[in-house]
Amino acid sequence: MASLQERTFTVIAKHEQDLIESWTKELEASGIYRNVKADEFRQQTAEFIRLLVAGASRAESTDIRSASWNDMRQFLEQLSHSRVLLGFDSQQTAGFIFSIKRPLMPLLQAEYADEPGLLADQIWALSELVDHLGLHTVRTFQQSREAIIKRQQEELLELSTPVVKLWDGVLALPMIGTLDSQRTQVVMESLLQRIVDTGSEIAIIDITGVPTVDTLVAQHLLKTVTAIRLMGADCIISGVRPQIAQTIVHLGLDLQGIVTKASLADALALALRRSGLTVSKVV
Repeated sequence: MASLQERTFTVIAKHEQDLIESWTKELEASGIYRNVKADEFRQQTAEFIRLLVAGASRAESTDIRSASWNDMRQFLEQLSHSRVLLGFDSQQTAGFIFSIKRPLMPLLQAEYADEPGLLADQIWALSELVDHLGLHTVRTFQQSREAIIKRQQEELLELSTPVVKLWDGVLALPMIGTLDSQRTQVVMESLLQRIVDTGSEIAIIDITGVPTVDTLVAQHLLKTVTAIRLMGADCIISGVRPQIAQTIVHLGLDLQGIVTKASLADALALALRRSGLTVSKVV
């Protein structure tokens, strides 16, 4: 990468306010960043220019991985994260950085008007630097978006596996959707923690909302039941429909003595009997 002359970032610093004005107006005119508040927009453009000048003046090279660019990298990471939350895509986020090239070019042309060779060299060096900063923004944008998606998936998993206290000492976990390894882990952690918190002795896993039961799903259920038993509690599986019962028999699956019931109501009635309680209809 070509090196930047001290004159280049000196002229940028000298015309900082004019550069902020022209860059901000161009960005606002594009209409892409309407979700960004005007004051925040101006603050971000000013901060980027300040960090650009500071980083270039301290760096022996324009390698943005060096310590001289720590503040700029941190700024870009925060910027990318904010753009993810506002619903921008990676192209719009990087476009914010790339768009500074247009207002920068007239400054360089005026400064190096009598030195066309040096002008071309500085334009190339500055363009490369901005490109690297833009690409770093894209990388951090993707990382931020992936982190948010992962957190949302975890939250959805937790919401889709609520542990409900049906009675003193009786918990129920109604399951909806496919049961995979990741979800099984969430189920076990949530259910076991609730068993500890409530001191419950019976846990009901209701699979009415589970569309199919195959060998893998059965293995996940067995792992959960085993973990519950290790905690000193008993487990009942409810929601075993005729189709699921036939599938279990066809696959030759051994539920190892696990008590199963056709409905959650039947499972609750059994759990209450095991607890020494009876339910009777008031006449």
